Amino acid sequence: MTFLLIASFADSILSFRGPLLDALLARGLSVHVAAPDLPADSLMRQRLEARGIQVHDIPLRRTGTNPLADATTLLHLWQLMRRIHPQFVLGYTIKPVIYGSLAALLAQVPQRFALVTGLGYLFQSEVDEGDSRSRLRSLVQPLYALALRCTHKVFLQNPDDQALFRSLGILPPATPSVVVNGSGVDVAEYEVAPLPKAPHFLLIARLLRDKGVREYAAAARRIRARYPDAVFSLVGWIDENPDAIAQQELDAWVADGTCNYLGRLSDVRPAIAACTVYVLPSYHEGTPRTVLEAMAMGRAIITTDAPGCRETVVDGDNGFLVPVKAVDELVGAMQRFIEEPELAARMGARARQIAEEKYDVHRVNTVMLQEMGI
Repeated sequence: MTFLLIASFADSILSFRGPLLDALLARGLSVHVAAPDLPADSLMRQRLEARGIQVHDIPLRRTGTNPLADATTLLHLWQLMRRIHPQFVLGYTIKPVIYGSLAALLAQVPQRFALVTGLGYLFQSEVDEGDSRSRLRSLVQPLYALALRCTHKVFLQNPDDQALFRSLGILPPATPSVVVNGSGVDVAEYEVAPLPKAPHFLLIARLLRDKGVREYAAAARRIRARYPDAVFSLVGWIDENPDAIAQQELDAWVADGTCNYLGRLSDVRPAIAACTVYVLPSYHEGTPRTVLEAMAMGRAIITTDAPGCRETVVDGDNGFLVPVKAVDELVGAMQRFIEEPELAARMGARARQIAEEKYDVHRVNTVMLQEMGI
């Protein structure tokens, strides 16, 4: 049997879906991956092929609304499926779900699945009628609903997204859906690391407004004014997303000492090992992978009481939940860890335990494979 995974961001395939691909190979399936930016000389393509995976470079733009470009994506996916005849297709993130599901229907793929890893730029925030994001959402939403109607089952990463998709009519009543515990984390790969003595906070994210990056910087500035020994590190990058912060803003945070900017890292484990507390003030997530990685390494968490984020933290047990956009409460939670240093060790130990019991990637993948009948 042949399984086709469709992605929009080549660099994330092994870090987010590597264990799932390995599990499919172990079950004897012929595994194919289709994503943009996978030319013959790319390192990611070579790494995938070394695993025994067949790789297909497709024309797909993660952002942008050019109808001709999107039609080209749909055509290429249909042609690919007609050529390799997969029995199973799974797309994740918006464009692979939409165009992958539609192409799979047209190509008469027997088993079609979608994985919603978050709401994406269009659905993450409230927008005013007439706003450009609102107009774009009015175009994308029916297309999304049509695509999910073409699937046999939809996987989501938190119950809030599932309820929202049902209420908006994006997830049709006749289409079954399953909530899984995020993308999971390999708890053997992310081992517990000793805590540093000095208070050190860390945020890892694409540098987008909706990730709470500005709230993190504002809280860092206030904490450092009172506790100058506190360190605030930031890992991530500015991409082409319309929600991205400006380069000048990031430069200003670095120049005034607000944040220690580490750039984009291929391996975040050294950065997590260097921190005492992991912080993600995001407005909305599917289930934040970076939080799971930090939990697996024994780090207490500060995150928001928002969909996807709230699932990872029991407030006061393995970390603290704060309201979205609430800098005062974020500062208060950070201050607790500075003034009560024993909290980081206690809550970090609980975080590791929760990661092992709830978010182990092999448990998450077992559920998905069972639900797909593999």
